[in-house]
Amino acid sequence: MDLQQRINAFVKLGDFLSQFTNEGIQKKDNIPNNELFFDGFIHQIKLAQEHNGWFTKENMLFSLYGWSNQLTESNINKWLGKYQFNTESLKTIAIIMAGNIPLVGFHDFLSVLFSGQNVLVKQSSNDKHLLPFLAKYLEYIEPDFKGRITFTEGKLEDFDAVIATGSDNTARYFEYYFKDKPSIIRKNRNSVAVLTGNETEDELKALSEDIFRYYGLGCRNVSKLFVPENYDFQSFFKGMYAWNPIIHQNKYANNYDYNKAVYLMSEFDILENGFLMIKEDDSYSSPIATVFYEYYASEAHLKEMLQEKKEQIQCVVSNGILDNEIKFGQTQLPNLWDYADNVDTITFSLKIC
Repeated sequence: MDLQQRINAFVKLGDFLSQFTNEGIQKKDNIPNNELFFDGFIHQIKLAQEHNGWFTKENMLFSLYGWSNQLTESNINKWLGKYQFNTESLKTIAIIMAGNIPLVGFHDFLSVLFSGQNVLVKQSSNDKHLLPFLAKYLEYIEPDFKGRITFTEGKLEDFDAVIATGSDNTARYFEYYFKDKPSIIRKNRNSVAVLTGNETEDELKALSEDIFRYYGLGCRNVSKLFVPENYDFQSFFKGMYAWNPIIHQNKYANNYDYNKAVYLMSEFDILENGFLMIKEDDSYSSPIATVFYEYYASEAHLKEMLQEKKEQIQCVVSNGILDNEIKFGQTQLPNLWDYADNVDTITFSLKIC
């Protein structure tokens, strides 16, 4: 199977996913094999929602539509254009996926298959319904994928390299267990936003998407704010208001109530608006329904601090502060060429040949 065959297959997968959006699920004409897969995928979405209370229909459709927008021929060609592909030596790359947000390991899956390698997937029990079904769709529209995609729930065996994502604790286990294999081992990371006090109402409203999408469970979700001294949080809370219905989601509300009780009993100073708490804290990983904040005295000092802590940070959201900043509202809309932890998984996969 050559590269163009793989591109064509994923473009068709993108067309299939374009039927599933937050605007509604709508069956389209001229989608290959829709009669076999459309209703079945609706069922998988339902199963995923029943299995994991964090995987609401809204969040799953947000993820699916985001991938459909990325899987266009122009996007894929832009992404892959800088690489030299060689499919003469097939290897198997194992992927151990996290399960914090829907299809969180899909980019690794794409990268391995586009590199021409076989993929062995071990999914999290929290996210096990969507990807196997999409893999079946790929195999149906491009039969050469058959035998090159394997899912396992048991011990990983017969692989040449591994990409593993987990917590700091599991990363230590991964590093030991896979010490004799080429590997990418990902640990905990969080995203931050730098505010100056000059943000527009629209920017702060967009920031609320970076904070609340997927209930803040993703590494690209903003969990920490850096604000100037004497920052007035009134505008910030106003920007967050559009997400106030989130408090009606039981799992989120339970976390909000629990963490608020802990903070109050511990006599911590917090600010809150009924569905979000902010707390001054130098940590980067905040609990659900909470965002930490920290004051900075100067942009120069802040840049030094962010550089020192870069191994803990996935994304920095700001406007005109850093060269590699992400615009407000865009953290959960990465491009194909935006690699987790800035580690190029295509290059890694190609080097296994």
